[in-house]
Amino acid sequence: MMSTKETKEYFDLHTQGIGYLSRIREVAPKEGSPFLSVTVAALRGRVDNAQYTHFECRVSGQKTQELVRQLMPAVEGNLKVLIGFTLSDLYAETFTFQNGDRAGETGIRLKARLLGMAWARVEGQPFYSAKAEKAGAA
Repeated sequence: MMSTKETKEYFDLHTQGIGYLSRIREVAPKEGSPFLSVTVAALRGRVDNAQYTHFECRVSGQKTQELVRQLMPAVEGNLKVLIGFTLSDLYAETFTFQNGDRAGETGIRLKARLLGMAWARVEGQPFYSAKAEKAGAA
């Protein structure tokens, strides 16, 4: 008797870019398992007039979680942490502003999974490079 293993197939939506890490935190939902979360302020537009798009990200994968935890002291110390990132499964979620000038208004939050980092710099100094890591392992 042959056993058949069901293969799951997925459509991947990956977004790559450069951005700043902030708000690294452990999230403990009422239902489900706790997870590591970050905000990525992705740079877009002209270099001399860059704009930011903010993504609220669930950190996926052991290596990426380790890197984010290593970068946490720098982020908490208000140092500039710039990364080359890959996001997956981007979607928008609405919310209602609770206070301030926009209280009661609807806003949109972009969410994604932070899958990986190609590199990271803290205050312009190299911190991590996937290419250097692979070269060292070779």
